[in-house]
Amino acid sequence: MRILSELGIRVMSEAAFDRFAAAGALVDRSEKLVRIDESMVNEALRTAPRTFTLTPRNPARKLVFGGRHMVFGLVAGPPNVHDCINGRRAGNMRDYENFVRLAQTFNAIHVIGNQATSPQELPANSRHLDCYLANLTLSDRAYHCTAIGSARAVDGIRMMAIARGVSLEEMKREPGVTTIISVNSPRLLDEAMTDGLTAMSAHGQPVTITPFTLMGAMTPVSLAAALAQQNAEALFGVVLTQLVNPGAPVMYGAFTSNVDMRSGAPAFGTPENTRANIISGQLARRYGLPYRTSNSNASNAVDLQAAYETVNATWGAVLGGGNLIYHAAGWLEGGLTASYEKIILDVEILQNMMEILKPLDSAEDELGLEAIASVPAGGHFFGAEHTMSRYQTAFYRPMLSDWSNHGAWLEAGGRDALTRATALWQRALAEYEEPPMDAAIREELDTYVAHRREEIGGDDP
Repeated sequence: MRILSELGIRVMSEAAFDRFAAAGALVDRSEKLVRIDESMVNEALRTAPRTFTLTPRNPARKLVFGGRHMVFGLVAGPPNVHDCINGRRAGNMRDYENFVRLAQTFNAIHVIGNQATSPQELPANSRHLDCYLANLTLSDRAYHCTAIGSARAVDGIRMMAIARGVSLEEMKREPGVTTIISVNSPRLLDEAMTDGLTAMSAHGQPVTITPFTLMGAMTPVSLAAALAQQNAEALFGVVLTQLVNPGAPVMYGAFTSNVDMRSGAPAFGTPENTRANIISGQLARRYGLPYRTSNSNASNAVDLQAAYETVNATWGAVLGGGNLIYHAAGWLEGGLTASYEKIILDVEILQNMMEILKPLDSAEDELGLEAIASVPAGGHFFGAEHTMSRYQTAFYRPMLSDWSNHGAWLEAGGRDALTRATALWQRALAEYEEPPMDAAIREELDTYVAHRREEIGGDDP
């Protein structure tokens, strides 16, 4: 609260200045600083909902954010792509579409992130239209909009409304898309992000306010200071959403990690990152807000480092009570690369986590007293009726792990997990089936994209 009231947040938006000034904030237009007090934060928290839903074109895939619900998202934003067959390359539309297909295939991925990879061969000012169209036609899951400016956000809202066959007013009552609003730490909210936040909140679509707080670069090196700054920046964005539209859904976002102090490079999956994931969840619950976090890693390859850093960060996110685990599948190289094999590794990690989180069934039959009594002391349960009636579904069956003994593993080719992951994503794409879409809706979407592409032309909206 001292950061917000004494130091303030720099805002690059005249419209935001007007909103804050009207609400009683101290606005210094010459310095572009906004200072708010605790009463303004508390008023925003009073109207911000504790939970909200996200309804995609397939209502059976509706998502709940908040409470004890946990949603896993596809990686978002990397400019590069990698797989073990074709190597590392610039992001492109073909790979983007493949990532959407994989997200549709695996039940551990619940929501499509904002551009799993950036299709760099397409014009920057209109590629979001191609991505939204792929999200809606190749998948029936919810997705994240691009909120760099208002136009891209509104396109995402309108296209989801078309796909659902509803009006914008109905979308406002029952949101269908979401976005991440990034604070340029330290303490700067730029105009494009402010416009995107305003458009999404005005249309009743949820936004996540996520400061990019890397200790030693964007914050002081101490974890307490980083979390205090993250908290101030996140709450500031929450306040703005409620000034735009009281009751608009909003999430508390956290992305606090550290840099390598020898090189300055971002590091993820570190002990500090894991602790930040846990503590940030406590902060979100303090304010009664749904919580977004991530399970990132800094490895340059799908290797041991990628695995243990991702597992560490995933445990931090889960123990922190994360409601949205963003970048949960496919993140590699500190977010610079989206990886096919990493998606497979991450889905295995997420499926394990989902199994761990299942409530324990302790019904009388599950306690197995009769089974215990039926086997003599020193015997075994392999042939017991209790075992035979359950053995096919008793335990989690891994997708990627190989539990065979060494001899059987060698006879089957001695393939390591990375090699198996390559085969798995290839098989998933070969077996993928596109979810059906009404022809009239598809035509309306195509018409909308063509019209907007013509409107945008060569100018960035």
